[in-house]
Amino acid sequence: MVPTPDEQRPYGGAATHDVTNQAPPLTPYDASDDTPLLEGLRREGAGWAEEELRRLGRQAGSAQAQEWADLANRYEPELRTHDRYGNRVDEVEFHPSWHHLMRTAIAEGLAASPWGDARPGAHVARTAGGLVWGHTEAGHGCPTSMTYAAVPALRRQPELAKVYEPLLTSREYDPGLRVPTDKRGLLAGMGMTEKQGGSDVRTNTTAATPTAEPGVYTLRGHKWFTSAPMCDVFLVLAQAPGGLSCFLVPRVLPDGTRNTFRIQRLKDKLGNRSNASSEPEFDGTVAWLVGPEGQGVKTIIEMVNCTRLDCVMMSAALMRKSLVEAGHHARHRSAFGARLVDQPLMRNVLADLALESEAATTLTLRLAGAADRAIRGDEGEAAFRRIATAVGKYWVTKRGPAFTAEALECLGGNGYVEDSGMPRHYREAPLLSIWEGSGNVNALDVLRALGREPGTAEALFSEFALARGADARLDAAVARLKDRLSCASQTTARRLVEDMALTLQASLLVRHAPPAVADAFCATRLGGDWGHAFGTLPEAADLDAIVRRSLPGRD
Repeated sequence: MVPTPDEQRPYGGAATHDVTNQAPPLTPYDASDDTPLLEGLRREGAGWAEEELRRLGRQAGSAQAQEWADLANRYEPELRTHDRYGNRVDEVEFHPSWHHLMRTAIAEGLAASPWGDARPGAHVARTAGGLVWGHTEAGHGCPTSMTYAAVPALRRQPELAKVYEPLLTSREYDPGLRVPTDKRGLLAGMGMTEKQGGSDVRTNTTAATPTAEPGVYTLRGHKWFTSAPMCDVFLVLAQAPGGLSCFLVPRVLPDGTRNTFRIQRLKDKLGNRSNASSEPEFDGTVAWLVGPEGQGVKTIIEMVNCTRLDCVMMSAALMRKSLVEAGHHARHRSAFGARLVDQPLMRNVLADLALESEAATTLTLRLAGAADRAIRGDEGEAAFRRIATAVGKYWVTKRGPAFTAEALECLGGNGYVEDSGMPRHYREAPLLSIWEGSGNVNALDVLRALGREPGTAEALFSEFALARGADARLDAAVARLKDRLSCASQTTARRLVEDMALTLQASLLVRHAPPAVADAFCATRLGGDWGHAFGTLPEAADLDAIVRRSLPGRD
């Protein structure tokens, strides 16, 4: 039979393909519509940056920026070792979207520009910007983070800092390998780990041989994880005659020739795929000594402190982005006769995730405030920063994978497909607990600080004391911590650091968050009235108040 006109509908017509009960696109949205973030920005001394942060938040949540994020991960960087004539070039090519993301991040001061900004709170403003711009994608945060962190290490060699710091702190993105001093802005990377040792950098075998020119060495060896190999300069650890030392390695030498920096391959990674991570080989590579011979770890440790803060920041940003996605879906999807967000069990999940996200954001900004004040000479804040950054790095980054998995589950099958964006967040989450020292490395670093720098414990407990008497569960947690410090060991280090992190987060929320948030956090994370998965808040928790505070476009 010949079909009637009504039966000749094209594929996808109304008869078989009405789209109902699906969430509309989240974009455009304001990534800075985050009450704990804005409150923390003001509290930590950078309220002057709020207008710029709100503008950046609208840009981060725009359809264009979200498309850049998607494309930068869909079209991954490609290694080009040789040109068409057979000359070694060792270049990495990126999709234009990567460059759009980088250009924005640099222009917005998310790399090293705070080191050239005399305003109190400049480092807090940068961290808040990272929390907002982190709603795009995480990979390009690696070169901006390393560029930020390179400056304090480079200052150990003032003559080098005089030349390179103004270019590192520039807000101009100037990609391409050229003589560094001929460019408008520079990016810095670092090369620390090697295949035989990983975090145990003292076992590095890359050799540094002095030349006839003072302060100039040649390197020979192979690095195992060197991210962002398209950067202009790198801080590298190598074994000099006087022991493990730090060196500055340019990709292009002052005379315009390419320094030997043979990229053997790019890593095929779980996540962070927009960013190139490489294995470079040095063979007669020219390098300049940074700091004294034999003090490589001491020289580069400030760089590590800065990048650890950024790991906490990026984990908190990833949590927030995942929560916003989950909340948006739950508001627009219905099941069993009601919107998901109005279903009590889903509301419990969202509220629990919101608690975790707010605690992470609040701690991140407190660490940024400590860094800002320590850099400006506050010794008490320097001691707090020393231990609290390692504590935060251990705990917040570990919460990321479980958090993103739960947020993904809020979208159900929709969250399991690539075009939702949630799988990218899930793959990204584990990196941040590995980069700059895995959980064990950071837990041991806390023990080291407690043993060698007694002022760090005093600084931490002074912070707790600011909330003394406000919540009995918090007071009990502080008392337990004091008892555990007397018997701390490697075996129990993870438990100790976890307790430190939860107590620190609780103390901040008790002081700065609404009662509904602080009470639910203390009841669950300190009081034990909680299950083993998200969504197990107790009956007494004010779920409505927590959800209303956390989600943009509140109910």
